[in-house]
Amino acid sequence: MKKLLIILFPVFLFADGYSQGKKPGNFNNSTVTINGKAQVVNIDSARAIAKDAWIYGYSMFYNYKTIYLYGINKNYSDYAGGFNRFKHYAKMFTPADTSIVTPNDDTPYSWAMLNLTAEPVILHVPDISNRYYVMQLIDLYTYNFAYVGTRATGTKAGNYMIVGPNWHGDKPAGVDKVFKCETNLVTILGRTEVKGESDIPNVKSIQAQYKLMPLHEFEKKAAPALVKYALPLPVWKDKDYSSTAFIGVLNSLLQYTSVHPSEINLRKRFASIGIAPGLATDKIKYPKEITDAINAGIKDGQQTLAKSEAKTISSINLFGTREDLHNNYLTRATAAAMGLFGNTKEEAVYTGSIRDNTGKYLMGTSKYTLTFTKDQIPPVKYFWSITAYVIPQRYLVKNPINRYSIGDRSKALKYEKDGSLIIYLQSTSPGKDKESNWLPSPASGPFNYVVRLYGPKEAVTNGVWKQPLPVKQGK
Repeated sequence: MKKLLIILFPVFLFADGYSQGKKPGNFNNSTVTINGKAQVVNIDSARAIAKDAWIYGYSMFYNYKTIYLYGINKNYSDYAGGFNRFKHYAKMFTPADTSIVTPNDDTPYSWAMLNLTAEPVILHVPDISNRYYVMQLIDLYTYNFAYVGTRATGTKAGNYMIVGPNWHGDKPAGVDKVFKCETNLVTILGRTEVKGESDIPNVKSIQAQYKLMPLHEFEKKAAPALVKYALPLPVWKDKDYSSTAFIGVLNSLLQYTSVHPSEINLRKRFASIGIAPGLATDKIKYPKEITDAINAGIKDGQQTLAKSEAKTISSINLFGTREDLHNNYLTRATAAAMGLFGNTKEEAVYTGSIRDNTGKYLMGTSKYTLTFTKDQIPPVKYFWSITAYVIPQRYLVKNPINRYSIGDRSKALKYEKDGSLIIYLQSTSPGKDKESNWLPSPASGPFNYVVRLYGPKEAVTNGVWKQPLPVKQGK
């Protein structure tokens, strides 16, 4: 995260008790002009509002990066061809794949970016009875507002209609269920279980049967009229979220949202410093002291988010619906900062560590054992895996046996006589008799590992189950 310098500015008082340009009793007020209308804004309040708005919009901004790349930027190597189209990945990732950070080799992805402004979109899935799959439906805020898949809707084929906040109508014939979203921009992240390299053709066959269709095509009717907003969707620039430019981006994205009843007053508060759907930044005039206050608020937001990241070690309760997260925008931002698009805990849980049992960072120059007692074996309905990553890049680890993950589907995995399981985290072989349980780590530098639990049982979701930590071997 880029660091910003807090700009401190003193208020000089004249001998008669007046501050420069301000009257007694209003020492900390200034004036913001929005759409030609001047309004008094408290400088400290502007700083606090900017902090809250920055945290509120953080997940939206980085969600939009994905939407922009896959759905808008035609120059992006993985451009999906526009909105309402799937982009499938049917391969086992290796260290050579650097376009996606923290990739997994459990469930190849299927991406789609939906624009529901003009009309709903129908998602079709085939019958998938011999493997786990999931279609995670994510709104612009990054709430997981609905699921289609093995856990949520079963294994039979089906048609599911995804509608935006302004759509009203009856469920069409042939549609199994309607999912209503708070926003008109939606991300679909599909995951289809792969059972090894030889299973890739089967995954490709299933992915080819995932379909997206606008409602008018599904009903064989004429296309509806296009809907235009006051502001276009912006070109995504990472630097925009480290300056007052974040307000313009947020004003564009907010056009695609509805106002939840619980946020009416919050939106009014944001509007007092020019954060409102469709409001062009050239219609906002800030005096220097307000600009400085907004920049200081951004700095405050960055520091608050960094502290939250530092104390978060599991995905439990980081992802879910608005109701699941209780409108906690810092939790929402923390989830986005640590890894966008995590599943709701009932679907999957991600845990792991960058440290050993003594609190020291995991280093490739050391050897570790990760021991699960019989009672600590991850309790899941589907399957679990462990994957190691090079830090800070978060890419897979290059190794001589081309093994990038290990888990309960690993055919040669060996358990101890007492039912416990020992995983060897090290760069060199632990010996032929232990190699079946070896997850290679890098030869040097820091690394981490992620434990993924698909279909976690209640002991995981309620926090009773605790993962072990690696123990360093030798000096």
